Formats: sequence, structure tokens, C-alpha cells
Amino acid sequence: MARINTNIPALTALAQLRRNNLDLNIRLERLSTGLRINRGKDDPAGLIASETLRSEIRAISQSISNSDRALNVLSTSEGALNEVSALLLDLRALVLSSANSGALTIEEVIANQLEIDSLLQSVDRVANTTAFGGKKLLNGQLGYTISGVQTAAIASVETFSARVPENSTASVVIQVIGSAQTAELTFGAGRFYNGETRLVSAVTFEIAGALGVEIRSFASGTSIADVVTGINTATATVGVSAVLSAGGINGASGIILNATEYGSRQFVSIKSLSGSAFISPTVGETVIDHGVDVTALVNGQQANADGLRVDVRGVGLDSRIFLTPAFAGALSSTTYSITGGGATFQITPEVNTNGQLSIGLTSVSTGNLGNSVIGFLNSLRSGGSNEVVQGTNFLAAQRIISEAINQVASLRGRLGGLQKNQIERNINSQQVQLENVQASESVIRDADIAAEVSKMTRAQILVQSTQLTLQIANQQPQSVLQLLG
Repeated sequence: MARINTNIPALTALAQLRRNNLDLNIRLERLSTGLRINRGKDDPAGLIASETLRSEIRAISQSISNSDRALNVLSTSEGALNEVSALLLDLRALVLSSANSGALTIEEVIANQLEIDSLLQSVDRVANTTAFGGKKLLNGQLGYTISGVQTAAIASVETFSARVPENSTASVVIQVIGSAQTAELTFGAGRFYNGETRLVSAVTFEIAGALGVEIRSFASGTSIADVVTGINTATATVGVSAVLSAGGINGASGIILNATEYGSRQFVSIKSLSGSAFISPTVGETVIDHGVDVTALVNGQQANADGLRVDVRGVGLDSRIFLTPAFAGALSSTTYSITGGGATFQITPEVNTNGQLSIGLTSVSTGNLGNSVIGFLNSLRSGGSNEVVQGTNFLAAQRIISEAINQVASLRGRLGGLQKNQIERNINSQQVQLENVQASESVIRDADIAAEVSKMTRAQILVQSTQLTLQIANQQPQSVLQLLG
């Protein structure tokens, strides 16, 4: 070739040098960033897939963070409820101590009342000050908003979880299909002096209930009214109360014994140990009766029942409802509405109802613990209807405290169940999901360092050899000078 204006070999070498330099630059960029795809032109389809996976990674990571924060909120609440439980146990001990009035001076009872007041103040303090991020947790701020409750039918409602449609309400229909009953026994006291209401002979009998057992003895000549009074002195420790039969004293009936609570766990038992004043039971005979739990449907679903209390746990509602004796004792129905409220935690990558955990944290203040049937915890304060210094309301105080303990324990149990069975399991599942999605995204987008180093070495050698080739090609036209010489 004897042309000097166009050096085809040099142009070819130059074009190849540019390609080799571009390839080398790509390898250097991938090694410096660690990424195989740095811009769309590197792999358009791979970039789309990678960005989709990156979006999933961010969403999963945020949902794990949300779940961790939800755990912190629930742990804070549960820790405070643990303190409330301890305070309630101390309250119960003080009430039992005060009930031992025969061994206490009035000054000691007053001291117990002052301590009860202090404990109640502590319960309210915990309820009103427990907060997370400035949001109060146990004062009812995170509880559900309920309307339309008929107080003649419902004593209290605790809603732990509810699915309320956006900009709407959720109706709750309660239908009693089987009435609640207390355990009841009627025993005859038919032998009296000359037709008077006095025992004709001494008698000893054993009374048992859900709370315990007591033995009562009465001398010959004791009035039947005093027998009733004597039985009722054991009400707080046995859980049984006595009244005179409305039909009067006769050979078939005389004294009616009732359990103080409703339900199948409650019972009344009487055993005659000695004496012949009673027609029934006879000496050595034991008679017993059990109560009956209410049977109710909540939104058409069979509810678990314990006495007057019904519990429903479904997909759209997790609630505990305490019915009034009048409503639970008749076949009837009532309706109320949940209009909003509660605390919602977004614990999955998708924003929808299936990815949200909604709970209600009811107030645990002394004005809310208990219910309208048996009374509320704040009635134990000095000047309240159930203060211990009155010396007559120990059973009522004990029932209120027991209900408060059950309410707090139930709330703690539900919070614990949410933490263990839903949030923690959800975190574990999402961490596995996150690992797999990150691995998939890495395969698409990350650079294989070993392969890139090998390709960079090849590109470096090709650049050097192409540069040498270009140098040789540029020298070829000089051979024309020999023809001119």
C-alpha cells in the first residue's frame, strides 16, 4: 500500500483502541463501585428488575423498623401494666387485712385506708403518665371510640382489636340465647318452737362456695333471721349469701343460698353436720348447685362465656364484654358501634388492612377498672362507697379488685400474645424475606469482582497491544518516502 492520505490500518487500530479503552473503563467503574449495573445502558432489563427489588428491600426494611417500634410501644405498655398488677395485689392484701376487723384497732383500719388511697393514686399516676414518644398509652387515648352502649344491658366493654372501615363505623350485635344463672340452693328450716321462727335444736352445717368453706353452728332457739345473718358473715370468704325465702318459713323451704357471682365456675354447697332443726339437708347429706354461664352470639359468632362476661376473638373483632345481670338473664339483644380510635401499626410492606395491626389500649385508671355492675376501683378511696373504714363492704371491694386484676391480666396477656405471636414472628419472617430479596438483587446488580478483575486484566493487555499496533500502523506511510528518494 502506497497511500499516505488515508491510513486504514491506523484507523482500524484506533477504533479498536477506543473499544478496548471503553471496555477497560467499564471494568474500572464496576470494580470501583462494586456494581455491574451503574446506569441504564449497562443492562436495561436488569436495571428494571433491580429497581423493583430495591423498592421491595426498602419497604421490607421499613416494615421491620415499624415492627421494632411497635414492639417498643407494647413493651412500654406491658411494663407499666406489670406495675399496676403489683399495686392491685397490694390493694387486695390490704382489703383482706382490713376484713380481719376482730384483730385490728380502728387506727389500724384507718392506716390501711390511707395506704389504699396511696396505692390508688399510684395506679392513676401510672395510667396517666405512661407514654412513648409523647403519646399517652394507658389513659384511654389509644382506646377505641364506642357509642350507643345501652348501660342497662352492658356493664363494660374492652375492645382489644377491631377492623373499622375507613370513614365508617363497625356495628357489634350481642344476642343472648341462653341466660346466665347463679348457683342457688333452698333448704328447709321447718322445726321451730311453737311455730315461731326459732330453731328447735342446735345445728351445725358446712357451707362451701367458689371462694372457700366455712362451718356455722347455731344454738337451739336461734331465730331464723340470725341464721341468715350468721351465714352472711361468711360471704366474703365463701362467696355465698343467704336470704329468707319469699314464701316464708315452711317445711319445704326457708333459707335461699345464692352464689355471689354468676357462671358455671360458681357453686353453692351445704352439708348438715349435726342437729335436727333442718328438714333438708339431713345430717350427713350434702346438696350442691352450680351456676350457668350466659350463652351469647356476638355478630353471629358464638362467644366464649364466663358468668356474665363474654369474649369474642375473630378476624374483625377481639373484645371482652361484661353484661348486666338483667340483660344476661333474659333472651334479648343489643347493639353498639365502634366509630374509630385504637392504635394502628403498619408491620408489612403493603399498606392495607391485612398488613396492619390494630389494637386498643383501654384506660387502666381507677375510674375505669371494674364495671358498672360491681363498681369501680375508685370507690375504694376514702369517702367512697366501698372504703374499708366502713367495715361493711369488704366483699364488694374484693370483687372490684379481682375484676381489676383480671382486666389488667387480660390486657397484658393480649399484649404479650401480639408481641410473641404476631410482631416477633412477623419480624423473623420478614428478615428471611429481606435476605432472599437482597440476594436476588445482588445477583442482578452487583459485580462479580473476580470476573471483573480477569476482564480488566484482559482489557489492559488489549489496550497496550492496540497502542503498539497503532504505533506500527502510523509508521507504515513513511515507507512512501523511499519511493521519492
